[in-house]
Amino acid sequence: MSESLSSVDRKSEDVHKPTMASSDLDVAAQLTAGKEVEVNPAMAARVRRKIDLHLMPLMCILYMMQFADKTTLGQSAILGIMPGAHINQDQFNWLGTIFYLFFLAFEYPQNLALQYFPVGKWMSINIFVWAVALLCHAAASSFGGLFACRAFLGICEGAITPGFMIVTSMFYTRQEQSQRTGYWFLMNGTAIIVLGLVAYGTLHIKTGSFMPWQWLMIITGIITLVVSVLFWFFFPDSPATAYFLTPEERVIAVERIKVNQAGVENKHWKKDQFIECLTDPKTWLFFFIAAISNVTNSLSNQRQIIVAGFGFNALQTTLLGCVDGAVEIIVIFCTVTSATYWKNGRAYSGSLAYCVAILGSILVNVLPSSTKVGLLFCYWISITQIAPFVVMLAWVGAVTAGHTKRVTTNAVVMIGYAVGNAAGPQYWKKRYQPRNHIPWAILSACWFVSMVLLLVTRLYLARENAKREKEGHDSTYDDVYISSDANGEKAVKVDKAFLDLTDIQNRDFRYVL
Repeated sequence: MSESLSSVDRKSEDVHKPTMASSDLDVAAQLTAGKEVEVNPAMAARVRRKIDLHLMPLMCILYMMQFADKTTLGQSAILGIMPGAHINQDQFNWLGTIFYLFFLAFEYPQNLALQYFPVGKWMSINIFVWAVALLCHAAASSFGGLFACRAFLGICEGAITPGFMIVTSMFYTRQEQSQRTGYWFLMNGTAIIVLGLVAYGTLHIKTGSFMPWQWLMIITGIITLVVSVLFWFFFPDSPATAYFLTPEERVIAVERIKVNQAGVENKHWKKDQFIECLTDPKTWLFFFIAAISNVTNSLSNQRQIIVAGFGFNALQTTLLGCVDGAVEIIVIFCTVTSATYWKNGRAYSGSLAYCVAILGSILVNVLPSSTKVGLLFCYWISITQIAPFVVMLAWVGAVTAGHTKRVTTNAVVMIGYAVGNAAGPQYWKKRYQPRNHIPWAILSACWFVSMVLLLVTRLYLARENAKREKEGHDSTYDDVYISSDANGEKAVKVDKAFLDLTDIQNRDFRYVL
C-alpha cells in the first residue's frame, strides 16, 4: 500500500472527506473525477469502434514487421547468409541466442521507460532504431557485425510486446483483450507469408555480389523505417490523451473499462507494487509458462532448415513457408476466439492447442523419412503451439492491476520469454539433422509442461476468487476523494476502480479464468 493511500485510510475516521494527491492516482481518476457520465451500450460500442479503427491497423502493421524483421535471420538461412557473412551453423544458432540475451538484459529498463515516458512515442523511437539495425545487417560480413546488429534488435524488441500489452489493457475491457491481443499477434502468421513471398522474390534478383539475404534485410528495413514514422505521428499514448477522441469520448473510453478494476495508467513508480509483484505466486507461474513454452519458439528460425531437411529444395521451402503463416493465423484466431467466448476457458483453450501440437511433434518423430509430405503436414500441426502463448499474454493483463505491478509483471513474463528463446537455438545441433529427433522430443516435453502450468494457474486463480467471494464486499476504499482546486478545499469522489490499486489490494477484484 502506498504511503498516501495508507494515510487516507488511517485518517478516514477523523476526516469527513479524505483526500489524496492526484499524482498517486490513476490518470483515469484525474480525468473522470467529479464527472457524472452515463455510458450506455451504444455509446460504448461507438467509442470502441473508433478505438479499433485507429489502434488495430497500426498495431497489426507494426507487429507484422517486427516479427518479419526478427525472423529474417531464419529466412536468410536458405538465402545464403552463412556463406555470405562467413558464419557456420553454430554461429548462426548463437545469433538467435544473442538477440534474446540482449532482450533479457534490457527488458526491465524498457518496461520502466514505458511507465515514465509516453508509450507510443517510446515505442516509435525503438522501432526507428530497430529499422536502422536491420538495414545494417546487409553490410555485415562477419559474425561480429551480425552480433552487433542482433544485439540492437534484442534491446529494441523489449519495448514492443510489453508496450502492446499495456496499450491493450488501457483501451479494452478484459472480455475484449484476448481477441485484440490475438488480432495483433496473428500478424506473426501474416509476416511469415509476406516474408516468404519477399524472400522468393529476392531469389530472382541478380545483382552480382549483392546476395538475396541482403536484399531481404534492405526491403524489410525500409518498410519498418516508414512504420516508425507513422507510429510517432498517429499512435496514441493513452485514452486520456488520444487525439482521435473528443474530450467526452475520452471519458467514455475510460468509464468503459472501469469493469477491469485495473485503471489505465500511472507515471509514478511504486515500490510496494513492485514488491507485491515479485511475491505474487501467479507472477512466477506466468514466468515459467513463458520461459518453458518459448524454449520451443526456436522453430521460427529453424523452420526453413527443418522443411529443407524433409527433402524440399530452396524454392519449394521458401514458398511452403507461406503455408506456415496461414496455419499460424488460423490456429491463433480459433484459439483466442475460443478463449473469449468459452466461459472461463482461457486455460482450457490453450491446453487444447498444446495437445494438438504435441500430437504433431510426436508424428514428426515417428514417421519414416520417405513420407516427406506427411512429415510436412505433421510439422504444420505442431504450429498450434504458438496460440497458447497469445492467450497467456492477454491473461496476464486481465488478472493484474496496479500500473507499476502491471509493468513489472509484463517485464517478468517477457524475461521468461527471453530466457526460453535464448536457450531454444542451442539444441538444434548439426549432428541431429535432418530429422532432429532429439529437438522434437524436447519440444513435446516443453509443451506438455506448459499445458500443466496453464491448468495449475487456473486452479490457483479460481481458489483465490472463491476465497474473496467468502470475504464479501471490501469497503476500504469506497470513499476516497481528490482535491479539485489549488487550495485543496473542494474535493470530489474518485471511483475505486481508478485508485491505482493492485489486484491484491482491491479485494473486490475477481480474476478471469
